[in-house]
Amino acid sequence: MRLTKPTLFTNMPVTCEDRDLPGDLFIRLMKDDPSTVKGAETLILGEMLTLPQNFGNIFLGETFSSYISVHNDSNQVVKDILVKADLQTSSQRLNLSASNSAVSELKPECCIDDVIHHEVKEIGTHILVCAVSYTTQTGEKLYFRKFFKFQVESNCSSNFSFNSILNQVLKPLDVKTKFYNAETDEVFLEAQIQNITTSPMFMEKVSLEPSMMYNVTELNNVASGDESESTFGKMSYLQPLDTRQYLYCLKPKPEFAEKAGVIKGVTVIGKLDIVWKTNLGERGRLQTSQLQRMAPGYGDVRLSLEFIPDTVNLEEPFDITCKITNCSERTMDLVLEMCNTRSVHWCGVSGRQLGKLSPSASLSIPLKLLSSFQGLQSISGLRLTDTFLKRTYEYDDIAQVCVVCPYTSPES
Repeated sequence: MRLTKPTLFTNMPVTCEDRDLPGDLFIRLMKDDPSTVKGAETLILGEMLTLPQNFGNIFLGETFSSYISVHNDSNQVVKDILVKADLQTSSQRLNLSASNSAVSELKPECCIDDVIHHEVKEIGTHILVCAVSYTTQTGEKLYFRKFFKFQVESNCSSNFSFNSILNQVLKPLDVKTKFYNAETDEVFLEAQIQNITTSPMFMEKVSLEPSMMYNVTELNNVASGDESESTFGKMSYLQPLDTRQYLYCLKPKPEFAEKAGVIKGVTVIGKLDIVWKTNLGERGRLQTSQLQRMAPGYGDVRLSLEFIPDTVNLEEPFDITCKITNCSERTMDLVLEMCNTRSVHWCGVSGRQLGKLSPSASLSIPLKLLSSFQGLQSISGLRLTDTFLKRTYEYDDIAQVCVVCPYTSPES
């Protein structure tokens, strides 16, 4: 017999109008019914609990509990009784017996009881296999094993009967993930979680366990004074078929951020840990497999911005800082060239020698620019040439900056 939580009692109220033949008979009967809510007798949902009348559903991540009873139906004492309960899945066989030691004897009309528990981690058919071995008074050793769907009696060759279960494990949540690569080494993960059951869930925890190369920042809370409040409110309920988005930011650890070749090849981000509770507090937990993303390709040389102002003044020089990283497996001898565009002009000497840059090494370079047009302007025109291979790398639209005119007042 499966052990599950009880459910709220439901009844079907029967009512009629006062001028009908029954009059107020139905109303008086419902008021006298102890299962109805006083003052709201016409509600279907009562205030009593009732034991499950069938096996019900079992969802992935929940704990399967079952009660097994082996009863001696004969008039003889049997000895050395060993009860074994295994759970057969599509990929493995698990021993769920609380004790593997044999019971010395079992008298007539007595029973051996056992309660087993198992956290369901696979989708598919699960079969509870119960095996019993014992010795009769004449010294004969007998053994039988049964596979039952719900409650099935044993065959006539044994003196015992027990309950067993065949169940189909269902999937409670649908999880979809999306990755967004920032201009820096940061990676944003959006997890879409949908409740595909028929009852609401209380989402107790949804967290991301990052891989060893990343630190994670959860972006699902809003700071309110000294406290942080969830963006989903205090009561984090997920209704049936509803979907919720969770957002996380992953940033490489400092010891890995300097190794361009290592970060370039990383595809494993981490795994999601989801904990929920259903109607009467049944707890479920799921962990996804390792999430993987397509690593961005930076080529042989990567150029990123370490500093750039958000807003600059028209026709006034401003500073930016570029970071150049050698992502190849060979040493480069780099020359920096700066080409003016229609709106943005470079201030400085073009064709500067940057020197040799070894594999996975980085170099920070301060640069100065000037914009001759207002509005949101794109920074382009950087060229890096490797003198060893005579190969030129072009970098356009590496960033955008807002250019404003300081001489124009907002009122005009």
